[in-house]
Amino acid sequence: MGLAAADAQFHVLAVDDSLIDRKLIERLLKTSSYQVTTVDSGSKALEFLGLNEVEIGNEDEACVCSKNSQDVEVNLVITDYCMPGMTGYDLLKKMKESSFLRNIPVVIMSSENVPSRINRCLEEGAEEFFLKPVRLSDVNKLRPHMVKKAKSCLDVEKPEKVEKLEIQEEELQTTQQTAQSNNNNNNNNNNNNNNNNNNNNNNNNNGKRKSMDEGHSPDRTRQRYNNNSDLIFISN
Repeated sequence: MGLAAADAQFHVLAVDDSLIDRKLIERLLKTSSYQVTTVDSGSKALEFLGLNEVEIGNEDEACVCSKNSQDVEVNLVITDYCMPGMTGYDLLKKMKESSFLRNIPVVIMSSENVPSRINRCLEEGAEEFFLKPVRLSDVNKLRPHMVKKAKSCLDVEKPEKVEKLEIQEEELQTTQQTAQSNNNNNNNNNNNNNNNNNNNNNNNNNGKRKSMDEGHSPDRTRQRYNNNSDLIFISN
């Protein structure tokens, strides 16, 4: 499937605990022809992405464990920064710590313009940081990040096909070179045959010319008649 076909199927996961903000971002994304899924918390976002939080023994720390599979591919996650329980920054960190989610682009939204917060998210791997309310011009910035991810996935998933194409191209070049060499040999053989035929023709012509010359040799006796009609033999 080409990039043009994949582009029409880009799927965005929007995360926001505010119903109003979720509806707004959903409407903007659908206006841009994206497939949209919305959830109201970071934990639900991880669950949808195929991850679950589980506690290790009695420790307070949580680790991220993968599910068996993920039914729906997500091309980008856009999340609010301030949410109860798990913030957008925490969700970003957990995704970047996951071996199979770290390549999904993440965009952070916030109603507060705090430079230190913005820089921290960008340093952690966020692609963009939007100030609320999100506008359509902001949503238009999402597409290049998803296109870049789609291209990288194609490069990773099809190395064997690329290698096969290279082998096939080498075999084709070898076949063409062999065919060209055979053609050259045939042309050389034809030229040799033509030369032999020319030589034979020249030999035949020389033989005929020699015979003709011998037929008119000066040593040959020719008959002549004198005025007295006496036959005499004159040697030239």
